[in-house]
Amino acid sequence: MASEVKETKEQSLNEIFGQLEEVIKGLEAEDVSLEDSFRLYHSGIDMLRKCSDKVDRIEKQMLVLDEEGETHEF
Repeated sequence: MASEVKETKEQSLNEIFGQLEEVIKGLEAEDVSLEDSFRLYHSGIDMLRKCSDKVDRIEKQMLVLDEEGETHEF
């Protein structure tokens, strides 16, 4: 069975992706119960939301160079 997700204040995308891999392995296991598969599914959806939020925040922080070489926030 997949290990429980460890909550920290700020996880990196790589850490979340690693946890998602564990969730997927748990879902693919032949002996996973229906209850566990629902729990794993919802846990994975929560992780995907965190990833999406992180990517959105990063995109907003990115700087774009204009034609004159000046930087502007994305």
